[in-house]
Amino acid sequence: MNSQQHPSFFNAMMTGLFVGIIDTLICLSYSIGYRNYTGYLPSAIINVSSLIFAVNLILLLLGIAYYGFLRASGIGTGLYLAVILVLTAFLTWKTAELIRFNDARLDNGFRGLLIGIILILGVSAACLPFLYRSKKFLDSVI
Repeated sequence: MNSQQHPSFFNAMMTGLFVGIIDTLICLSYSIGYRNYTGYLPSAIINVSSLIFAVNLILLLLGIAYYGFLRASGIGTGLYLAVILVLTAFLTWKTAELIRFNDARLDNGFRGLLIGIILILGVSAACLPFLYRSKKFLDSVI
């Protein structure tokens, strides 16, 4: 079944889900590498389970949101990209100010881990429209 036979909502949702699956692997690899390099150990919030669940859910919802942007506006892709870039910058900025522990070393470790994950998700979310518009991607993957 080629991409033309699927509704655009399905294509946007499945593109978001596919990107979420790939991002989960990237975020897990980043988390492992970051923890090994820095020695940051606390995992009450950012752990394997939360990454698997949250990353997939976030990207699935962003795929659905992208479809909403496309349906609501003639400049949906540009508007979606602007919102994603502003949201990524805002979350990165707010995370850089975050104080979670009473120990500055643990705070810096948490911030570094979370900022890395936010940037990975932001870049991937920004790539979602390009994959959605790729006929080869839709025919081969979706």
